[in-house]
Amino acid sequence: MKKIQPLNNNVLLVIEKGEETKKTAGGIIIPDTVGGEKRNEGVVVAIATDAPKDVKIGDTVLYKGFSGSEMNVDGKQHLLIQYEDLLAVYAKGDAI
Repeated sequence: MKKIQPLNNNVLLVIEKGEETKKTAGGIIIPDTVGGEKRNEGVVVAIATDAPKDVKIGDTVLYKGFSGSEMNVDGKQHLLIQYEDLLAVYAKGDAI
């Protein structure tokens, strides 16, 4: 597993894929890229040392849409995002 340490007030999230497949009444599958809302939730896996400590590793967070840089690390989708683009932390038990 690669070890990534975010810099400059950034946070690294792992993106959990939710149920995003949609079907019409006739059974036609609609791709996620057409008219669908992207889930803006992820789990914190690394935090820059200079970032505020309101979130910690393992927290599930909600972030602004169209934020950050997506990357594939060890076969999982990750998002490197600025701390300022985080909107909320889920309470324990309310995660994805």
